[in-house]
Amino acid sequence: MAIEDQDWQAEQDRVNDVTAKINSKIRVLEQQVGESRGDVVGMRKDFWDEVSINFSEQDDVGETSTSLRQQSQVLSELELSHRRSSLTLDKLRRLSSSPYFGRIDFKEKDGGPTDRIYLGIGSFLDENEEDFLIYDWRAPVSSLYYDGAPGPASYRTPVGSIEGDMELKRQFVIRDANIKVLFDTGVTIGDELLQQVLSHTADNQMKNIVATIQKEQNSVIRNDRSRMLIVQGAAGSGKTSAALQRVAYLLYRYRESLRADQMVLFSPNSMFNSYVSTVLPELGEENMLQTTFQAYLEVRIGHEFDLEDIFSQMEYLLAWSEDDGHPVRVQGIRYKSSAEYFKAIRRYADLLLHEGMSFRAVRFQGREIVSRQQMLDQFYSYDPAVKLGNRIELLREWLLKEVNDFGRRERKEPWVEEQIQTLSTDDYHRAYTMMRRKQKNKSVSFDDFQLEAEMAARMVVNNWLKPLRKWVKRLRFIDLSGLYRRLFTDEQLFTRVNGDTLPAGWHEFGPQTVSRMQKGELAYEDATPYLYLKEHLQGFRSNTSIKHMIVDEVQDYSPFQLEFMKRLFPRARMTALGDLNQAIYSHNSVFDEEEPLLELYGKENTELIRLTRSYRSTYEIVDFTRQMIPGGEHIVPFNRRGDKPVVSLYNDREEMHQEIVRNIHHLQQQGYQYTAIICKTESECTEAYEALKDQITMRKMTKNTPIFEKGTIIIPAYLAKGVEFDAVILYDASRDRYNREAERKLFYTACTRAMHLLYLYAIEEPTPLIQDVNPESYVLQDYRD
Repeated sequence: MAIEDQDWQAEQDRVNDVTAKINSKIRVLEQQVGESRGDVVGMRKDFWDEVSINFSEQDDVGETSTSLRQQSQVLSELELSHRRSSLTLDKLRRLSSSPYFGRIDFKEKDGGPTDRIYLGIGSFLDENEEDFLIYDWRAPVSSLYYDGAPGPASYRTPVGSIEGDMELKRQFVIRDANIKVLFDTGVTIGDELLQQVLSHTADNQMKNIVATIQKEQNSVIRNDRSRMLIVQGAAGSGKTSAALQRVAYLLYRYRESLRADQMVLFSPNSMFNSYVSTVLPELGEENMLQTTFQAYLEVRIGHEFDLEDIFSQMEYLLAWSEDDGHPVRVQGIRYKSSAEYFKAIRRYADLLLHEGMSFRAVRFQGREIVSRQQMLDQFYSYDPAVKLGNRIELLREWLLKEVNDFGRRERKEPWVEEQIQTLSTDDYHRAYTMMRRKQKNKSVSFDDFQLEAEMAARMVVNNWLKPLRKWVKRLRFIDLSGLYRRLFTDEQLFTRVNGDTLPAGWHEFGPQTVSRMQKGELAYEDATPYLYLKEHLQGFRSNTSIKHMIVDEVQDYSPFQLEFMKRLFPRARMTALGDLNQAIYSHNSVFDEEEPLLELYGKENTELIRLTRSYRSTYEIVDFTRQMIPGGEHIVPFNRRGDKPVVSLYNDREEMHQEIVRNIHHLQQQGYQYTAIICKTESECTEAYEALKDQITMRKMTKNTPIFEKGTIIIPAYLAKGVEFDAVILYDASRDRYNREAERKLFYTACTRAMHLLYLYAIEEPTPLIQDVNPESYVLQDYRD
């Protein structure tokens, strides 16, 4: 709805007034932040001058400890205050340029004046700290803006529902304190504003979407009822953006009991972590913990094996061959990723309570201190009611005692005397000190050479046994690798733990598993099961401080992995974001349907929200891509028009390369700053890069690339998921490159990365994956003879 000039000017006058007050507050806060920074720096510099240090007497040690603790507490409080003030200052600086984006006029049902409510990325009060000049977008009343329409409306608060009438709903685009766009709107955030936001070019980092949150996205953001929230969203539906705004909302809603470091995001790769790293700071919140599941596996078991990652597994499987064990391994991957295997490992751990444990003998210089049989006898002598992890702890303590007893016996051995003769003066001094400490308050001669020799022998033996004690303390006496390998060598054992059945292909993929482990390698599909068994034996390292975990691209996790994560964070709520049509690792037996996700925490504790409207791409690109997948007709494209995708056919690769070069130069001249050449695999990326690097300035992205940067990039399809580009070039979308049904979702994922322009290049024939797409949905350019 058009706005009268008088109303426009009145709104601009208010912007001027509010920004003046914000700038005044900024000046005051800048001085306070500067002073607090000086206090922190000064206290760090003079920290030790303020602490009384005295270790001469026991009372002095306690006084020193108290002094250190008090000084550290004061410094910590100063640093916390400075950090909070800095965050507030950053938020005010953003508000000074664009103080708010929406206005609603709301009159409560019981009467009273109409409230004019202006919404921004943060709240701002007047000089008296009484009235809100700007409401935080996360405030309960702000939900009216996202969900309501002019007319009867209500919103929920912690104390109940507030009913009334919304008399006006207005949207702004304000830049540098000047209103650029202003209009009144109806039910949802107006298409005018969305058109403007979505027509912009891509960026190297995801931006917050608080000004354009749609009703269905708001239902994701403000959901705080369910233990498990599943967001099934089409490509470009804003599910990841909504999840990050959800984090900001939860930090606001539960600010007295929830901190950013009590939330963790599992993202698909490290580059994606960089891509989303600015969203929360833009909203005045600290970033949550961010990691990948692979990084967690590396920390826990990366020192034991050469650990394969999911991308290496993907490269292997995409290089399909019937002759080198691919089909066999695929069978193994599907089974090892299943909930059935999760149950089998759990049954195996229960079985080990009664039989079948495997230990490594404790040896010193080739001599056996404790045999494997002695360890087994001791282990199974414990009360059967004692849990597996607790029995291991008891066995460790027993082994340390056995090692100590062995050490006492060794002190009189000839090798110890030989080692004593090689001791340095400093070593002798330590032995003498030990002797004096041992004989304190006793009458002893200063030339008590016998006692001194005993101390020297004790020191020598202890030093030599130190690595062995460390080996025992780290539970290295458990033959964990042997226990896991046994699952694939002992058919009778596997049948027992797998419900009296053998999975298809066990006789084939079992030897593959054993062979890799004997080489010191652990396949990606074995990593989580191996770690799960290890946790059973060594005690679970659950993290009870995490209250929320967000799992992005959940369709790429196996049921086994999600069961493990549930146990890893036993007190956490889970937000799971995904698109079944982008399950590019479907060979991992991840969810082909939603039922397993619904069962993870139980249907009574789970809520499912579907996002079917796609905002990232133009109408033409969405219409093209949705025809590739089953159920694509349910995806609703946002009505932002653009060019149809282009499918180009060539006689040979050289011709194709020349056209790619011309096209990229044209895109650069048009001002597009983010162009992706998407290949099927990393090896294909390398080939394309070598062929084009002398004609185009570009960067090759790999799984180790830490950040997402501006310019032209070459990237494997599986790394591109989750991010977006102005233009996408599908490198070699030929029949002989994408010819299997199993690659449909990978191909679809690659195509849906494009915001404005999509080009598919093929040699001779295009991929059959687009044969069901209406030819009128794209432009066909045939350059073949």
